[in-house]
Amino acid sequence: MRILVVDDDPVFREELAELLRDDGHVATAAPSVPKAIEFLEHEEADLVITDLKMPRHGGLDLLREVRARWPRTLVVVVTGYATVETALDAMKMGAFDYVRKPFRVEQVRETLRLAAQEHEFESPHETYRDPVREARALAASGKHEVLFFGERAPAEAPHLRTAPLDPTNPAELVDRAEAFIAEHPDAAIVIAGVERMVENHRLEDIVTILDRLREDLAGHGPLRVGFNPRRLPPAVAAALAGAVAAEETHATLEALANPIRRRILQRLEGAPASFGETMAAAGLDDSPKMAFHLRRLAETGLILHEAETYRLTARGEAVARLLSDATFLPPADDSGNLAFPGRSTPGAKRPRSR
Repeated sequence: MRILVVDDDPVFREELAELLRDDGHVATAAPSVPKAIEFLEHEEADLVITDLKMPRHGGLDLLREVRARWPRTLVVVVTGYATVETALDAMKMGAFDYVRKPFRVEQVRETLRLAAQEHEFESPHETYRDPVREARALAASGKHEVLFFGERAPAEAPHLRTAPLDPTNPAELVDRAEAFIAEHPDAAIVIAGVERMVENHRLEDIVTILDRLREDLAGHGPLRVGFNPRRLPPAVAAALAGAVAAEETHATLEALANPIRRRILQRLEGAPASFGETMAAAGLDDSPKMAFHLRRLAETGLILHEAETYRLTARGEAVARLLSDATFLPPADDSGNLAFPGRSTPGAKRPRSR
């Protein structure tokens, strides 16, 4: 992985960077938040490891900037034992994980393994589909009147209408789609380039729109959504899939946001487990961190804590089943809704800022 280490302590900074290089990573070191941002504006990084406490600008400042401008870059914060609560606050803000000083080498390596899993967490290449072809195929079947939204639209054909996608104005998309559905009892909607909408708006807002369209299309035709996963964090790509394929979208987003929570759900899919058993399944030896992830799963209604054990709710069971489906697509007997990534352009780079 390409890793940026940010710390005002030159000894710690260089020692950690050297450790990462010895493990085969491409590691760069920066002494401050401004220098880190300067680096990210010109180079790509898969992961940023930043100290929380630094003069003038701290790790939380860098976390906010990375989350806003480079959402596919994961952030791990480094903290002392006295500031674990601050590290947990950072995770609430979107930090991928934290490690404690003085850190153990294996602890850092386990965090990197988790980060690698997060970057790999997206639909496999063989499930990629071209949204234009999807729209044409739906129209050619003669079963649906299709409305296609995209910045590059196919030529109109029988049963196929097109509309431009303005990624800055999702309300216009909803209005057009709902008017089309009202006119056509067999309406189907295909949207290409949803990642452009996510670049301009909060993920939660786009998920809400997809939820609404899915409900509008109930009893009509399918909703099919295309996006380029190379321009989105893996958990966001999975969340968009969940927005179309699963009823409990926001719970799905929360569950898929971290590989530790995915491990917990997969462990509980087998049987209820104690705190210690779930911690072992998650591969953690940090009780506050484990409690944080269990609390997030409980808050989203995916697990329950009863009589010293944790178990899945009905909603949690549905999410666990989604996790076991490597393609994140609905089963064959589902309503026909489908979330699929569009084909990425070879050599294309993700945008640097909003």
